[in-house]
Amino acid sequence: MVAPAVPELTEEVLHEAIDARTDALVSLRELGPPDLVHLVKQPLRSGGKPTGVYHHVTGVDASSSASLAAYINTLAYKEFGPSATSKTLEGTYCCYNAFSRVDMRVHAPFPGSVESYCIDERGEKRKATDELWLETYLCSVLRAYSYADDGTGDTIRKIIGVRRFNPVTSTETEHRFLGAAEQLFFRGWQLGSDSVVQVPNVVSNHLTAGLLKYFHTTGRYASGINLFEKLRAQNVEVASLLAKVLFMGNEEVQGIRILHEAIKQAPMDYVMLDTQAEFLLKKARTAATPEEKGARLRMALGCADRSTIAAPSEFGTWARLAEVYVAMEDWENALTTLNSCPMFTYQDKDAPIMPEPRDISLPTLPETRLDEIDSEPESRYSEQVDPSLLNLRAAAYRGTFKHAYGILTEMTAKIGWDQLLKIRSNVFVMEDEYREKQESTSYPKNRNASTDALRGTPDPTTNGDPVEAGNKEEKGGNDEREQEEEADLEGDEIEKEVESESVAQTLVPNGGEDIERPSSAVDPELVKKGEDSGSKDDHFSRLNNKRLCERWLDSLFMVLYEDLRVYTIWRTQMAQYRAQSMQYKKSAEEWEILGSLAERLQHTDEAVEAYRACLAQRFSPKALAGILKVFEKNKGSTRDTVAATIRLVTWQYRWYSEFSPELLHTVRMLIEDEGAVKIRSIIQATNLPQNVLDLTHHYAALCATFRSSGTDG
Repeated sequence: MVAPAVPELTEEVLHEAIDARTDALVSLRELGPPDLVHLVKQPLRSGGKPTGVYHHVTGVDASSSASLAAYINTLAYKEFGPSATSKTLEGTYCCYNAFSRVDMRVHAPFPGSVESYCIDERGEKRKATDELWLETYLCSVLRAYSYADDGTGDTIRKIIGVRRFNPVTSTETEHRFLGAAEQLFFRGWQLGSDSVVQVPNVVSNHLTAGLLKYFHTTGRYASGINLFEKLRAQNVEVASLLAKVLFMGNEEVQGIRILHEAIKQAPMDYVMLDTQAEFLLKKARTAATPEEKGARLRMALGCADRSTIAAPSEFGTWARLAEVYVAMEDWENALTTLNSCPMFTYQDKDAPIMPEPRDISLPTLPETRLDEIDSEPESRYSEQVDPSLLNLRAAAYRGTFKHAYGILTEMTAKIGWDQLLKIRSNVFVMEDEYREKQESTSYPKNRNASTDALRGTPDPTTNGDPVEAGNKEEKGGNDEREQEEEADLEGDEIEKEVESESVAQTLVPNGGEDIERPSSAVDPELVKKGEDSGSKDDHFSRLNNKRLCERWLDSLFMVLYEDLRVYTIWRTQMAQYRAQSMQYKKSAEEWEILGSLAERLQHTDEAVEAYRACLAQRFSPKALAGILKVFEKNKGSTRDTVAATIRLVTWQYRWYSEFSPELLHTVRMLIEDEGAVKIRSIIQATNLPQNVLDLTHHYAALCATFRSSGTDG
């Protein structure tokens, strides 16, 4: 395969990138940023001053100082030859150890001997030990999976000039990875966890998430089973992870037996209960008869309900219970349970904080150049976009808010917007009801509840402590945790935007249905003030046995309304244009946003239509990834799936990425479904340069290597 180009960011002041990384160590909270590689170069012409250049990288073998020094050497030796314009004087490799919270560093002067050491959060130099290198290696592999692009290009664009390599490419490197994971497994909670988990534990943390992602990507289920079998002997909680890998490998009977025996020993382990509920819910969705589906859902309900009792402060348990109620079409309980979900602010990955570079070089190789792919970054920023499409807040949701919004959109897709609003008014106390009650008791009410609800909307991109939690019991009170900063300005802006458009004041036709603007549920804070004022007549919280709607959920309804409103306008206008045989014109960026909107609202066909319209104008990794996802889900044309995969692999390679777990998984599934020979022949038959095809052959060869090395896959 063609050797990749190397990006370079040039410093304004020598060594300022390393100094900035040292200063940022104290603020790191997750697995740490990608590795930093810094080189000092001397121009060959006389009188030239040394300059510092750097780039970031993931997936390099960080098991020892020698392996990191070897990477520096490969960069330094690229400068040799008659065409060289500079020589490398020294190189420094920085790799973060999230267990001990130190930055491991290897310094290699040319010529000279390699020095390895570590820098702690205070900026002090410490000795690098074998134990620290073991921790660093494991963190490096986990970061490679964490920072790998999902196919949409969002991760690649976030950090400029990152090279991404696959950290595990053979059974030998797999043994090293899983060996390190076994040694450090019971310290995994120290690494933290995803934002949907409030308290990391032995089986819910970045280490276990990385292990499960590895087994899912590569299909190396036997290796996972062996690992978790050994760890289960030390702690019964590991049974949930063992069962998950068994389910991945279609060994469902054994997985159920493992969970059954483990729950006897730990009957209130919420992860095991949730694993059971997840499995039963999945089986219910594929049940052959309504009776079979109902039986499985009732069992799932029992497990999910017990898990909320075992872990009332975890979002995942309440979300699972809500999903079970949605599958049972028990809409009122689904909405009540969703309202009970504890919500946490999203903790993003650690990103490097660097000074502005003097110069940025992002070279590409002529052999892998595709005009549509190479021109994508320039064209996307010159496009005009309707402001209403840029202000869709649901597109920015992450973590718990994205998951909760997904449950709400699933309900809407199944029962429609009007019916959802009726159920909402049946479950929660609405503002007009509260106003009537307060007027009857002469209690003043002078607040705009719509704006109040919007102001309670948590900002999904803000990092911090858990926010307003809601009810901790399914039918309990309204125990609230500390609220996060209220998004006053954002709420006011969307309120003005909605009111300024005439379509928001009327009903917009949508295939016989109307998009009605939701009235606001009453603000719980306002009710508390009413309680404090001494109002005793027909206490509001007991009005018609209704509940108070959490402000974040009330705001989600308004955000969903805005999504539905824009979606309905789009589909109505398209139908009108088609009826008049006119072309409906949008920019590529607008089509990409509309595709994402339709995908959020679970309108798959419309999403594919928008993504295809985007790709007809320019290349878009996000649009292509969206179409590829549909191909995989619906078992679409193998040839189309391979073609989409090749284009995404090539785009990622152009931006220095040789590793995407999602694309590797796609190639693996294609090979398992169709056979390696057929997939290779389809790759070869596509009308692309040979070196471009080699990139996809690399993924296929990797999958074949794993399949032939054992019984997995």
